[in-house]
Amino acid sequence: MRALSALLALLLVTPAQAILPATQPAPEATADAPAQTIEETQEAGADERIAERIRGIFREMPALEGVSVEVNEGVVALSGTVPAAEDIDRAEAVAGRVSGVVTVENAIERDVSVDGGLGGLASVQGKFADFVRLVPLIAVAIGVAVAIALFGWLIAGLTGLWRRIALNSFLAELIASAIRFGFIVGGIVIALDMVGAGALMGAVLGGAGVIGIALGFAMRDTIENYVASLMLSLRQPFRANDHVVIDTHEGRVIRLTSRATILMTLDGNHLRIPNGQVFRAVILNYTRNPQRRFDFLLGIDADDDPAAARRVGRETLASLDFVLSDPPPEVLISEVGDSNILLRFLGWIDQREADWLKARTRAIAAVKAALEEAGFALPEPIYRLRFDPRTNPLPLENVAGAGAPKQEKRPSRTVSATVTEAKEDIAPDDDIARMVEEERAAEPPDRDLLDQSRPVE
Repeated sequence: MRALSALLALLLVTPAQAILPATQPAPEATADAPAQTIEETQEAGADERIAERIRGIFREMPALEGVSVEVNEGVVALSGTVPAAEDIDRAEAVAGRVSGVVTVENAIERDVSVDGGLGGLASVQGKFADFVRLVPLIAVAIGVAVAIALFGWLIAGLTGLWRRIALNSFLAELIASAIRFGFIVGGIVIALDMVGAGALMGAVLGGAGVIGIALGFAMRDTIENYVASLMLSLRQPFRANDHVVIDTHEGRVIRLTSRATILMTLDGNHLRIPNGQVFRAVILNYTRNPQRRFDFLLGIDADDDPAAARRVGRETLASLDFVLSDPPPEVLISEVGDSNILLRFLGWIDQREADWLKARTRAIAAVKAALEEAGFALPEPIYRLRFDPRTNPLPLENVAGAGAPKQEKRPSRTVSATVTEAKEDIAPDDDIARMVEEERAAEPPDRDLLDQSRPVE
């Protein structure tokens, strides 16, 4: 019994930490350690010293001059009003950093009275005073920016130099514009850096980049047309006064501008095609090769000899003075129909000496007359009527005109090829070309991007 009593007494006086397992931490070890320890005793006059220290700091801060400070046992009580909401947190942060402060009771409120709101004008006055002191530096920065921009403008104005360096006047103007823009932007950047507005400069450049992307999407057709103008001025796909077909538009080229290609149609009308469309289009140029072939179709009777008709056609085309002998004229069988044989007649002319439409017209008339004189009949449509035996047709004597005698075919009147040649003039029609040259002479030459000295691609 004595041993049991001694064991119980030992357990009662032994601390709980001593009997816990070694692997299990004590309850106090799991608690977070405080950021600042609190002294058990406080020195005499410590509260007054803390209060005076905080008041002295607040007196140096205009926004916190009206804050009241009371300290008791290291607990700081703040009260009063401040002009801005952010000053409330700033006052609490300043008071909490003073040595000896246990905690801060913040009862500061924002001053929402009319007089308090007008007190914020002091900051505006301070900013205005700073701006007045900065005015001389701003004037110097503006002068530097203007001087840089003027220097760039003078360099870009050396048009003779850029035209010698560039391939054409359009590219020279593009280089000059890029130089002007670069010097202007450089002057603005240097001026902003002189007045210490680096943040503003970054914001301006960032905003300009976003605006540039938006404008690029909104004006992609205009930009594409501008780039196409540059490419056309470099590639030179045609010359002035060339007879071209661009997609479905036909005419003679008046000029190539920075926005569009101007044509004069064969009717004498002006046709303006955007350069973006011209750059993507299929261009047919009739002027590049002076030799041009014409062709036409004529039919003979199915019972006629096509070989003989071909020989007559070749001889007739070769006898025309405007048809070239090299390449020689040719006649081909195009199609054999139910009642005729279609022949295709081909001949070459020199467009510098003969007009294509007039030459083709004369050739058709000459070949037709030659075939008729040689006894070839130009067939007419033949229709065959079939009566169904199940029907009851009228007697032959009741059919109107059945007894009339069959009319003989009247011989067609032909005109010899020599008479036709004497009456018609096949000289090239240069009326449109003359009007184009007159209009080009009336306009300044620097508006035209076509360069006669460069090769045509």
